[in-house]
Amino acid sequence: MSTATPEALLAPQRVLCGADCGSKKRVLETIAGLIAGTRGKDAEDRLCESLNARERLGSTGIGEGIAIPHCRQPDCPAPMAALVTLARPVDFAAIDDAPVDIVFALVVPEGATDEHLRLLARLAGLFSEAALRERLRACRDGESLRAAMLSAWTQAEAA
Repeated sequence: MSTATPEALLAPQRVLCGADCGSKKRVLETIAGLIAGTRGKDAEDRLCESLNARERLGSTGIGEGIAIPHCRQPDCPAPMAALVTLARPVDFAAIDDAPVDIVFALVVPEGATDEHLRLLARLAGLFSEAALRERLRACRDGESLRAAMLSAWTQAEAA
C-alpha cells in the first residue's frame, strides 16, 4: 500500500483536461510544468529532462491510449502526479502502437523505489479498466477529471 494518498498525489492544480499538446515532447513539457508548479523553471527543466531520459529507455505508453511517464527526482519531497487528457491523441510509441490521449505522470523521491513500483502497479491496474478510460475521456474539465480518477482509485483500494 502506498503511503501517498490519492488526493495528495494528484493535487487539483496538476490536472489538465483537453490539453492541445501536438507531440510527445510537448506532453512531457506540459507535465513537467504541472508537477514543478511554483518551484520555478529550473525544477521544471530538470523534471522534463528526467521524464525524457526515462522515455529514451522505452516508451511509457501502456496501450489503449494510456501513457504513464514516470521518474525519480532527488529534489522531490513526496510522490506527485499529474493527469492530462489530450484534445488530440499523440504518438507515444506505445506497446500497441495506438496514439495516447490520457497521460498520468508519476514523480517520486530518488530513494522511493518500492513505493514507485507499487504506484505504477496500481496505475496499470486502474487503467486496464475500460470503464475508467471511458469515464476519463468523457470529462470536460479538470475538476471532473480528478474526481473520476480519485473515485476509481478509492474504489480499487476498498476492493
